[in-house]
Amino acid sequence: MGYYLADGIYPKWATFFKTIPAPQGHKYKLFAATQEACRKDVERAFGVLQARFTIVRGPARFFHLETLQKIMKACIILHKMIVEDERDDNEVVDLDYEQIDGMDNPLLQVLREQSDGFMSYIERHGRIRDREIHFQLQLVLIEHLWQLQGES
Repeated sequence: MGYYLADGIYPKWATFFKTIPAPQGHKYKLFAATQEACRKDVERAFGVLQARFTIVRGPARFFHLETLQKIMKACIILHKMIVEDERDDNEVVDLDYEQIDGMDNPLLQVLREQSDGFMSYIERHGRIRDREIHFQLQLVLIEHLWQLQGES
């Protein structure tokens, strides 16, 4: 199960990984500082993509995972191309956007079928909201970061 780096306003669900409000000890302080720095970096980068591309702002739960990955990669690539193009405003390039080179553009596929049933959905939803899983994940990540710090 994946998770999101989050700040204090989110509930203690397994998928939201929040910082430690008043960390005690070196291990927890290191973790809180690292989590907050990473969260802010991701938040800024995602904010840039959301401001530029409407599809990133919308709900993603009904897309296939592979489609979501392609959407995000495409938005990142397009953003980099736009930034690069904006740097060189002096160079005028005449592009023919109407020209179609026979490239296949498959339509986005939205997940509509009930692949594993309603009860399975309810079970997954329950695991996502499980506070115990949240705390277990937090402890595992704290230990992992502490071990990484010790190796460097």
